Amino acid sequence: MKGVLILENGQKFYGNMLMDEPAVGEVVFNTGMTGYQETFTDPSYAGQIITMTYPLIGNYGLFHEIEQAERPYAAGFIVSELCEEPSNWQNEGKLSTFIMTHHIPCLYGVDTRAITRAIRSHGVMKGVIVPETMDESAIKELFDTP
Repeated sequence: MKGVLILENGQKFYGNMLMDEPAVGEVVFNTGMTGYQETFTDPSYAGQIITMTYPLIGNYGLFHEIEQAERPYAAGFIVSELCEEPSNWQNEGKLSTFIMTHHIPCLYGVDTRAITRAIRSHGVMKGVIVPETMDESAIKELFDTP
């Protein structure tokens, strides 16, 4: 399914959605080359849409022992490339399965570097992840969410 991240300044970034659930939150970025699972489960990211700047996320799969909490706290995830065939001797599953199990909206196939530049230039902004075909009034309603 095609999706889009819309920032409160009107900028749009198109990609694919893992599920058709929308997300609303403060859009932030994380520059870590590893630690995506720790980031997704870190309570300090509660209510935020996390943009992962490293291009390939999910490549070493999941290892539940390293999670920071029992569940993800983020409002959504944005990644450039979502790896569907992880490789690690400790791998306990695919990241996409973890994301869908916890019903976390995820946009992938996006130029995360461009999103990061937008945030660095304009400061942290509210944003929404929505299906590309979502009605403008529904998008406005999401933006009106505190």
